Amino acid sequence: MMRKVAVVGVGHTDFTAGSSKTQLELMSEASMDAIISSNLKPEDIQAIFCGNVLGDFSEGQGMIQSYLADNIGCFNVPASRFEGACASATMAIRDAFLWVASGFYDIVLVGGVEKATTMGTPLATRTFAMFHDSRYEYPAGFTFPAFFALLTHLYADKYNLPLEKLKEQMAQVTVQSHQYGLNNPHAQFRKEVTVEKVLNSFMVSTPLQLLDCCPFSDGAAAVVLASEEAAKKLTDKPVYIAGVGQASSGKLSSQYKALPRLKAREVSVKQAYDMAGVKPEDIDVCELHDCFSIASIIAAESLGFSEFGKAGELWEKEQTKIGGKIPINISGGLKSKGHPIGATGASQVYEITRQLRGELVDQSRQVEGAKVGLVDTLGGDGVIVNIVLRAE
Repeated sequence: MMRKVAVVGVGHTDFTAGSSKTQLELMSEASMDAIISSNLKPEDIQAIFCGNVLGDFSEGQGMIQSYLADNIGCFNVPASRFEGACASATMAIRDAFLWVASGFYDIVLVGGVEKATTMGTPLATRTFAMFHDSRYEYPAGFTFPAFFALLTHLYADKYNLPLEKLKEQMAQVTVQSHQYGLNNPHAQFRKEVTVEKVLNSFMVSTPLQLLDCCPFSDGAAAVVLASEEAAKKLTDKPVYIAGVGQASSGKLSSQYKALPRLKAREVSVKQAYDMAGVKPEDIDVCELHDCFSIASIIAAESLGFSEFGKAGELWEKEQTKIGGKIPINISGGLKSKGHPIGATGASQVYEITRQLRGELVDQSRQVEGAKVGLVDTLGGDGVIVNIVLRAE
């Protein structure tokens, strides 16, 4: 019988470009905030799981996890690094959940960090592309913008939606993200944009324009997971991990029969829903992986929030805003909040935890009465992780 596992504390740095801090400093900052907000001390932490993807390239620092343990006073504890592209921290949280649920650990620190902007755009673009197929697809010109540009064309074709209409829906995804990011003190871009500005921005990979794309970012986020027994002693606002899912898929060309749907997401989220005993209509707030505006639309459908080919209408009709059918990315999402790839999943869990605790009223972005939240993180074209969280 698995034990219940709660998030008892969270930490989050600002997401920025050109941070003067090292990855170790950023991760230590978020980790200490998570530990202190859990009413714990570093010596209470039994293990550390850390998501990090490009430290080898951005700083020449591969093995961050053991230095993190030492840096924050968690001396000699087991520390593991997780790499699943953009889903690294969510993978780490899923694994940490399983270790605590099994009874092996009672209190675990888990999170992620990245300093992607250090590398500059050419090197960052090249290293990000290592999370596609490097034998065939990268040499054919596939980087992440090209990947999602192709999915945009496939989506318009499959669902018989004029590209111009789809582009307007995608622009509304961006506009909403920036509206909420404006009120997130940790967000990288705190400025509103208009549909016209999105549609007039620089063309990156036809038909994706600059404001359809999330930025490179620096930052860290962390959470402390604890068994139910330990959590009840530490906080009067535990947020429980009710369900987890993870699935993988092959390179993009091997997924051709399903595209633009990413079938691994449907497998993963079903695992999480089934484990939590919920359905899509039970989700009160969702943080989904909006690396590109089209990615939001594709994800919302596979997560069960809309019929296939219709999710753009959710944003058109403002059903994804606070007060709507399914509030999505009230943090500003990857688009406005930022996307330090190793940290993103932990940031999403941080956001959902604070929503379910009712702590975002002063930021004017609280989903009133939210009790069940969903995290959705996509890593490259091969890893998807979903987590259902519940307040009790």
